[in-house]
Amino acid sequence: MTHHPPTPQSPEASLPPLQEVKQAVGEFIQEFNGFKGDVAARLKQTEDRMTMLDRKSHTPQRPPLASSEMAAAPHQKAFDAYLRSGDDGDLRGLDLDAKAMSTTVNGDGGYLVDPQTAETVKSVLSSTASIRAVASVVTVEATSYDVLIDHGDIGHGWANETGPVAETATPVIDRVTIPLHELSALPKASQRLLDDSAFDIEGWLAGRIADKFSRAEAAAFINGDGNDKPTGILWHPTIANNSWSWGNIGYTTTGVEGDIGNGDAIIELVYALGAQYRANASFLMNSKTAGILRKLKDADGRFLWSDGLAAAEPARLMGYRVVIAEDMPDADANAFAVAFGDFAAGYTIAERPDLRVLRDPFSAKPHVLFYATKRVGGDVSDFAAIKLLKFGLS
Repeated sequence: MTHHPPTPQSPEASLPPLQEVKQAVGEFIQEFNGFKGDVAARLKQTEDRMTMLDRKSHTPQRPPLASSEMAAAPHQKAFDAYLRSGDDGDLRGLDLDAKAMSTTVNGDGGYLVDPQTAETVKSVLSSTASIRAVASVVTVEATSYDVLIDHGDIGHGWANETGPVAETATPVIDRVTIPLHELSALPKASQRLLDDSAFDIEGWLAGRIADKFSRAEAAAFINGDGNDKPTGILWHPTIANNSWSWGNIGYTTTGVEGDIGNGDAIIELVYALGAQYRANASFLMNSKTAGILRKLKDADGRFLWSDGLAAAEPARLMGYRVVIAEDMPDADANAFAVAFGDFAAGYTIAERPDLRVLRDPFSAKPHVLFYATKRVGGDVSDFAAIKLLKFGLS
């Protein structure tokens, strides 16, 4: 019988079970320590990189030395390019916001003025067209604006516990419709001037439009006949205040043709206005009439007129604000040279918020015309809130 020698076993196979477990645990700990060291090294690298980026981000940057380094807003670039060069301007790459029709396409009606230029025109209008300072100004998107006026009163009666309640009168509500009309200006400039990059085309255009619009509006709000323009305060029928009725503007008189008399007419004018309107009332007159009224004194020799003590504070007559509107008539015989009332309640100006400009390089060569338009309307909204002073006998 043949005997074979025993097969040799590996050292691991010959280890006791407890020793084998200890060896496996040791190997695991060694591998884990290596992994932990690798993770720590990578975290250190990331931390160093973040520190470098943070230092770089806090490094002071030099301010731009020229305005050319400041990137203009896209709408400013587009508007400036359109004013200077029309459709040939560099409008590529500029994201223009289109609104319905005729705002960003020349053939459809022009470009919408950028917000900065439109705000310039608006601020000048507010300071120049003086009625705007005291009238009610609303912004609308439609072609007209309706004002509802309740100038009647609900009737009343007394009743006992068992008696029947009688029907009372119904209030009267009138609707005043204020249509919006197109106001336009047509300034021009030479193409050579537009090619001059140093020329502030936006500032120039805003100034010319504001000057034209402010003078046109100021005249219409006082004397406009309502035919393709706002209806002015003085265009409505006038009637002696003792006989006043809705649809007319009541007036008092000075008692002297073309003269203010002793000044009692101003007191009578103030108290001809209803008490509910006097708290927010103002005088409206031109500079020539103001020069006459500021000389008035009471019985004790004190001036009825007082100039504002603080900067930009308006002058006051009998404690009420005085607004100078040069389109009011002079204090001639039978002229309605002074208006007094709560104009915020009595006169409403409605306008659309946008201003459009159409560039025309053909009609006035070698000049370029800029056709600017906006829509605005105005009318008396409460006939009881405004009274007039007539420089006459009756």
